[in-house]
Amino acid sequence: MSNKLVLIDGNSIIYRAFFALPLLNNDKGVYTNAVYGFTTMLLRILEEEKPTHILVAFDAGKTTFRHETYKEYKGGRQKTPPELSEQFPLLKEVLDAFSIPHYQLEQFEADDIIGTLASVEEDKDWNVTVISGDKDLLQLTSDRVTVSLTKKGISEVERYTPAFMREKMELSPEQIIDLKALMGDKSDNIPGVPGVGEKTAVKLLKQFETLEGVYDHIEKVSGKKLKEKLITYKDEAFISKELVTIKRDSPITVKPEELVFEGYDSNRLSKMFKELGFQSLLNRIAGDETIEESTHQMEEIDVTIVREVSKDMFTGKESIVVDMLGENYHTGSIEGFGIANSEGAYFIPVDVALESKVFREWAEESNNQKSVFDAKKTLVTLLNHGIHIKGIVFDMLLASYLLNPSENNHDIPAISHRLGQKDVLYDEEVYGKGTKQKVPEESILAEHIIRKTAALFALEDKMEEELRKNGQYELYRELEMPLALILGEMEHLGVQVDITKLEEMGKDLKRRLEELEKEIYELAGEPFNLNSPKQLGPILFEKLGLPVIKKTKTGYSTAADVLEQLEGEHEIIPKLLLYRQLGKLQSTYIEGLLKVVDEDTHKIHTRFNQALTQTGRLSSIEPNLQNIPIRLEEGRKIRQAFVPAKDEWIMFAADYSQIELRVLAHIAGDEKLINAFKEDVDIHTQTAMDVFHVDKESVTANMRRQAKAVNFGIVYGISDYGLSQNLGITRKEAKKFIDRYFESYPGVRAYMDEIVQEAKHQGFVTTLMKRRRYLPDITSRNFNKRSFAERTAMNTPIQGSAADIIKKAMIDLHERLKDEKLDARMLLQVHDELILEAPKEELNKMMDIVPEVMEHTVDLSVPLKVDYAYGTSWFDAK
Repeated sequence: MSNKLVLIDGNSIIYRAFFALPLLNNDKGVYTNAVYGFTTMLLRILEEEKPTHILVAFDAGKTTFRHETYKEYKGGRQKTPPELSEQFPLLKEVLDAFSIPHYQLEQFEADDIIGTLASVEEDKDWNVTVISGDKDLLQLTSDRVTVSLTKKGISEVERYTPAFMREKMELSPEQIIDLKALMGDKSDNIPGVPGVGEKTAVKLLKQFETLEGVYDHIEKVSGKKLKEKLITYKDEAFISKELVTIKRDSPITVKPEELVFEGYDSNRLSKMFKELGFQSLLNRIAGDETIEESTHQMEEIDVTIVREVSKDMFTGKESIVVDMLGENYHTGSIEGFGIANSEGAYFIPVDVALESKVFREWAEESNNQKSVFDAKKTLVTLLNHGIHIKGIVFDMLLASYLLNPSENNHDIPAISHRLGQKDVLYDEEVYGKGTKQKVPEESILAEHIIRKTAALFALEDKMEEELRKNGQYELYRELEMPLALILGEMEHLGVQVDITKLEEMGKDLKRRLEELEKEIYELAGEPFNLNSPKQLGPILFEKLGLPVIKKTKTGYSTAADVLEQLEGEHEIIPKLLLYRQLGKLQSTYIEGLLKVVDEDTHKIHTRFNQALTQTGRLSSIEPNLQNIPIRLEEGRKIRQAFVPAKDEWIMFAADYSQIELRVLAHIAGDEKLINAFKEDVDIHTQTAMDVFHVDKESVTANMRRQAKAVNFGIVYGISDYGLSQNLGITRKEAKKFIDRYFESYPGVRAYMDEIVQEAKHQGFVTTLMKRRRYLPDITSRNFNKRSFAERTAMNTPIQGSAADIIKKAMIDLHERLKDEKLDARMLLQVHDELILEAPKEELNKMMDIVPEVMEHTVDLSVPLKVDYAYGTSWFDAK
C-alpha cells in the first residue's frame, strides 16, 4: 500500500483565507476569519486526499538565507495586518486539535521545508500532494508529486502534474525556476528582467529551454530592445533564479515517516470549533459522537424529575424553560419544562405542569420573578394552554441579541458556550436535525432541559451587567422587553381572514393567468412552458430575434433583470413580467395564506422576529405579512381579505410619514432640512428645487421623482452608480445630483463623514436609543468590504432609530389604549405602519389618540408626522 503525504503551505493558505473572507471574530473579540477559511479547506483536503501522512509548513520569520544573496528580497511586502498576525497561534491550536503536525525552521521558508520533504527517496512508495497558492512550488511537480494551487480565494484548487503543466503552460516543472528568473516577482521583490512578462519568458524558454540557454544564445534573441534588456539585467536574472529555487536539502529535523495521520478526535475538535464559534463546521466533524459520550465530558448534575408540583419548589425568583421541537410555537408541542432557582434545577413533564393548579398560580402571579429564554415565545406557548405568564424580568434571547446583533445563533447552548458555560448540549445533539428529529427518552430529555435552565439562571446577572456596561440596559428593559410581551399578545390574537374573499381572488388570478398565457402564446406563435427558461430562451432570442443580454451555462438568461432591460423591445416582455408577478401572488400569497389560516378561528398567526435584523427592524414569518406586494393592484387587493375579527368593527392603519428622512434631519442637525420639516414643506419638492436650481413652480413630476430617489438614496448611502441605475441616467448625472444635494444640505455631508470616522474609531455605530451595530470591515483593506461597512455606518443610525421609534410608539399606544379602557387592539406592524382593529364607536377616539401618541413618542428637533386611514378591511385602511 502506498503512502500519501500531503504538504500544506501554511502561510500561503492562511493569507489567502484572510483576504478571501470577511473579518469575523468570536464572542471574545478574537479574529477568526483566516482560521475559519483554512479549517474549511483543511476538512476538504482530508476528505478528498485521504492522507496517510501530513504536515503544515510555516515561515519562521522575515529573514532567510536568501537575504544574504539579495538584501531587498521580499522588501516591498506590506506589513502583515495585526488582524491576521494574531490568528497564526490560533491556527496552530486548531492543527493540534486535528492532530496534524506543523513545522517551521529558522532562516528557511515553508517552500524549502515542503521541497525537502517532497523529495523523498525514489525507492520508497510515496505519493505527494503539495497545496499552496504560490506558483513557485510548481517546480516540485513530478511523476510522484502533484501541486494543487488555490484559485478563487480558497474555494477551488487546480491540480498540476508535469503533463498538465506542459498542456497549460507549455513548460516543464524545471522551467518554472527559469520562468520566474526572467519575469521576476513583484510580490517577493524578485527583480527578474524588467519588461519581460510571462508570454515573453515562455517564448524564450520554448526556444532556448533554460535561462543559461537564453544567455548562451543571446545573439539569436529576436527584438533589439528585448536583447538589450536581457544583457543589461543579466546579473539580476541569475540572482532571481537563485532566489526562486526551492532548497530541497534544508536541514529539517522531521522525516516523512514521522508525519503519520490517523484521523482526528471529533470530540476534541468539536470543543475547539464551539469555542471559536465555527457552528457551521460542527456537522462535518461529528463522526460517531453520541449524546452519552458528549454528556460524559460535562460535569455531573442531579436530574430531578417532578411528578407533583408543590409550592415549596419556588423561591420567588426562578428561571423557566419551555422546551419544544421546531421553530413555530403556534403549532408546535411542548416537550417539557425546566425550573431553576438558587436551590437547584428540575424537570417537570408537560402533563404534570399543565394539570397543576400550583404551577398555574405560580406562573400567573406577577410578584414571582421569572427569567426566560424568549419572553414572546414563552407567553404565546403558555397562552395556547390557557396560562398567562406574568412577572418576566429577564429575556436571555433579547439580551444576547442586543449584545451580539451579528450572531446568527442565539439559542441557550450557543449563548452559554460564548459566555464560558460549556455544560450544555446543542439541541440537535439531543433531538437530531431536520426530518430526523425525535424526542429522546425522559431521562436524557430531563437532563438536557435542566442544564439549559440552570445555564439561563446562572448567566442572567452576567448578561445584564454587560448591557449596563454598553449603555444598553435601558434599551433592553424599557423597549425590547415590554415590546416582546405586546408582540406576543398580537401574535396570539392573530388577524382575521375572509377565506371566501381570498378564494375568490385566487380564482380571478387564475383566470387572469390563463388569459395572459394565451396572449403570450399568440405573440410567440406557439405554446411552450412559460416557467422553463430552456424553452423561453429560444423563443425570445432565436425566434423573435431579441438582443441577447446575458447567457448562462445552460443557455440564455431569462431572469427578471434581463426581461426588464428588454421591456421596450417587444410587447411579449411586459406580459411575461406580469405573468411572473401574478404567478407569485397566486402561489406565495393566495395559496400560501390559505395554507396557514387556522381552520377553527379563520385567523392567521404570524411570528414577529424581534432578534434578527442588525438595524432593530421587526420582520414577520410564517407567513410574512410585511412583504405582501403593493405595487400591483392585484397585490394591494390581497389586503381586502384581512378584516376585523368582530362585526361592527373597523380596521385602522397609522403610518409614519418620511420617518427616516426626519431622523436624518435630527441626527445630522442640518438647519435647512430641519426647517423644511418644521415648515411642513414637501421635502421631495424642496430637494428638487435645490438639486435642479429651480423655483417651486418649475418643479415637474419627474424632477420630484428623481429628488425622492436622491433623498432616500442618501439615507442608504447610495453611490452615483446605484442612483444612475435607479433613475436610468448616466453616472455623471447621478454624481451631479448627489454633489448638489450635499451642497444644499452640508450638515448631512458632515454627518456622513463624522459617523464613518466614529465607526472606524470604536468599531460600531449606535442608534438614538443606544442600539449597537458592529462593523468589523470598516477598516478592511478590501475596498468592497470597507465601502459596504461605510454605507452601513451611515444608514444604520437612521434606519435603526426609525425602528426604535415605532417600537416605542407601540409600547406607548398599548398603554394608552389600556388607560383609556378601549377595546381597540394592535394586530400588525409593517415597517413604519401600525394596523389596529377597533369598534366603530371608538373611531373618533382612535383618530385623536393614535396620531397623538405616535407623533409624541420621542422628542426630535423635527416634528414626527402620522397619516391614518380606516375601513372595513386592511385594504380600505390605506
